[in-house]
Amino acid sequence: TVNCLDQHVEKSPNRVALIWERDEPGTAVHVTYRELLDLTCRLANTLKKYGIQKGDRVAIYMSVSPLSVAAMLACARIGAVHTVVFAGFSSESLAGRIMDSGCKAVITYNQGVRGGRTIELKATVDEAVKNCPSIKHVFVAQRTDKKVQMGDRDVPLEEEMTKADSVCTPESMDSENTLFMLYTSGSTGKPKGIVHTQAGYLLYAALTHKYVFDYQQGDVFGCVADIGWITGHSYVVYGPLCNGATSVLFESTPVYPDPGRYWEVVQRLKINQFYGAPTAIRLLLNYGEEWVKKYDRSSLKVLGSVGEPINKEAWQWFYQVVGEGRCTLVDTWWQTETGGICIAPRPSEEKAEIIPAMAMRPFFGIVPVLMDENGQVIEGNDVSGALCIAQPWPGMARTIYGDHQRFTDTYFKAYPGYYFTGDGAYRSQKGYYQITGRMDDIINISGHRLGTAEIEDAMADHPEVPETAVVGYPHKIKGEGAFAFIVLKEQTAHVDHIKEELKTIVASKIAKYAVPDHILVVKRLPKTRSGKIMRRLLRKVVTEQSSNMGDVTTLDDPSVVKEILDAYQKYKEKSSS
Repeated sequence: TVNCLDQHVEKSPNRVALIWERDEPGTAVHVTYRELLDLTCRLANTLKKYGIQKGDRVAIYMSVSPLSVAAMLACARIGAVHTVVFAGFSSESLAGRIMDSGCKAVITYNQGVRGGRTIELKATVDEAVKNCPSIKHVFVAQRTDKKVQMGDRDVPLEEEMTKADSVCTPESMDSENTLFMLYTSGSTGKPKGIVHTQAGYLLYAALTHKYVFDYQQGDVFGCVADIGWITGHSYVVYGPLCNGATSVLFESTPVYPDPGRYWEVVQRLKINQFYGAPTAIRLLLNYGEEWVKKYDRSSLKVLGSVGEPINKEAWQWFYQVVGEGRCTLVDTWWQTETGGICIAPRPSEEKAEIIPAMAMRPFFGIVPVLMDENGQVIEGNDVSGALCIAQPWPGMARTIYGDHQRFTDTYFKAYPGYYFTGDGAYRSQKGYYQITGRMDDIINISGHRLGTAEIEDAMADHPEVPETAVVGYPHKIKGEGAFAFIVLKEQTAHVDHIKEELKTIVASKIAKYAVPDHILVVKRLPKTRSGKIMRRLLRKVVTEQSSNMGDVTTLDDPSVVKEILDAYQKYKEKSSS
């Protein structure tokens, strides 16, 4: 926090650190570096008063706001480890993360506000902590006027902060001490707590923020990500604040109160760099150009895309319509595990070419390599393979909390001596990189990574559903959607009822965005003789490539393929009618 706050307060205390673009348009709140330091110290002293010490884990379940940023920084200041849980996750998801990391406290709001609706945050936390003996206190801030039930371990946060001292000496930390943990989906059902450390992470976030976006002092940096994701950690909080930037906190949605919201905000706050997700761009593209052209976007210099590979149509619309063909557009590739941007068109030589929908150039110190199926490095250009990174870099994750074995197995076992990203990539004739998508059972819904196993595990809780298999399929807006194949215990007339129940289970076990768009009942799933479900075949069915099913000889019973194809055709005809 000294790098993010104190150094700037000494030099320019009244510089604006955060502009909180609240849900209701036109109600933005500006917070200076001095005010943010004050907020952070009071919050830090409150945590200390309630027994939070260096090394303790603290869960943050809050919507984007100056207070949630102060909560992250307050943890950092006293050497506690924050784990932010996206405020759209269910109570079960929250409880799982709290239990895995052994959190001592949760910081939350009474309610959240998003897209004109209120979200019950405190009620979700109450539900979650019922099963979490490690939680000693729940700190509750007020986002709305609604009074919520306060129990024995609940602490009214703002009330305590007004009593707290506004000076808090920062804890002295080692460069390799943990700064935060962030849970992300893996290819097995259980999310993994990715661990980032102090010095390397902050250095990497700050450098990438400065050079990829060409951030200049005085610019207003607008990253519209939620703090519950790594993008919010690195490019809403740590990177910009370390660089003394003015960072926008966006609480709302791209379509509230109408599809012009982003561009109205750009005009009103005079945003210079706009960093968002392709899924939002694809959504807005459908509403037409008039919503963009209504607003003055002349302040924009750089546009950025994050979360998934951007398709050409969305790239062109973002570049030509939003950026009027005059803004640099950086398609950035990176992961929760990498801590910051690894491949992007900038930095580069002055005016170097940018090819649409390509991440292109590795950042300083990043050495990408492509590997073939035999684990050999693929030399030369115009080639495709598994994307690996050959040398360590400061922002890389150090471990998975409580499971270092899983960390080494997941990232370093497939290609010994290299970090395996889980993505496939193409290296062009000119040596530029293009990300082609995941190589494992992980799908990307609206920029959010989700292991299909997680959805399957949730649905398996239904007593009528002994078997499920989930695959991703291309979705016009979300990039990918989830398509579920299920086997029922017995032929039942209540198929639609069961489907609805399954959707409810997934929403309550994970989050609403994880709910499958399609659920198809089949007699059985395609399995190998050893019992492994062949999801590859199911993917071919839903992407309608059934003509090239590849080798089906390893299937226990190859006739299952035709069975599933017939069921899929019937389902499609029924859906379209």
